[in-house]
Order: sequence, then C-alpha cells, then structure tokens
Amino acid sequence: MWIFIVLSLNALLSGYIFPSEAALKEGECEVCIKFLTNFASKLTDEDVKSVETIQQKLKAACGKAKNKENRFCYYIGGTSDAATGMLNEITKPLSYHKPPEKICERLKTLDAQICELQYDKQIDLNNVDLKKLRVKQLKKILSDWDEECVGCLEKSDFIRRIEQLKAEHTEL
Repeated sequence: MWIFIVLSLNALLSGYIFPSEAALKEGECEVCIKFLTNFASKLTDEDVKSVETIQQKLKAACGKAKNKENRFCYYIGGTSDAATGMLNEITKPLSYHKPPEKICERLKTLDAQICELQYDKQIDLNNVDLKKLRVKQLKKILSDWDEECVGCLEKSDFIRRIEQLKAEHTEL
C-alpha cells in the first residue's frame, strides 16, 4: 500500500499526471507561433471546414518555408524528407479555430525541439556599417532577400549589391 502511495506521489510531482511545463514561457515557441499564426491567417472559412484541405495547404506552405521555418516543418512532418508525422496535431485544432499558442503548447509536449527553435537576430541595415560585417553575414542578408550576387568576389562587391537592393527590401 505504501509503495503505491509513494509511486503515485512521485508520478504527481514529476509531472506525469499534471505536466508542469505545458504552459509556454515568454519568447518560447517563437517560430511555431509565428509560422502557424501566418498560416492560419491565410486560411479561408471554406478551407477550415476540411482537415484534408488544411493539411494540403500546410504542406504547400512548408514547401516554401526556409531556414528555421523549414526546420519547424521538418519536425512536424510537413516536408517531404521528414521522418515524423504530426500534421494532425495541427490541422485538427486549426479546423475548430484553436489559437496557435495552444497548438504549439501541445506540440511542445510531443517534441520539445519544436519550441527550442528561435529566429536569428536581424541586422538593422539602416544603422549598421556594412564594412564592419563579415562576408558570411553579407551573403546571409542577400540570401534572406532571395537575391544573388553574381560575379562577387570581394567584400566590396557584396556591399555594393546590398546597397543597390536595400531600398526595395527594407522599410524606411
């Protein structure tokens, strides 16, 4: 009898019965929440009526995702090379308008990696001296803009290309 009580109390305290880490902390699941919020905002009332339609659109959105969002899609099974499949954990709740924060909270209990994803810090191009950045950072700026620098060999070439494209890719 005492063993049962001790085991039950241990299970309760360790979080098996009442999970203590279910609620999200500030800044947690940043990629998950942003991706699902953007995705849900693009769904029409007609789309939400069918879980299969939501799933197809989610896979299409994951096909276009890059960087951290692509990694998120991989974790949930939205990419073609993903080994897992948790799409139903997203599509069903979206069909009855469950908020993305609550969906991500649930996903965290299934796979903690999902909530560990964080966006990279963005460089403020209006206030930074491009000459002080590394070539790798300059290349990343162009990559984030889906632009290329054909024929760029030196740092000054990358800086010149960023200066040319800055107006169309940044908000003043």
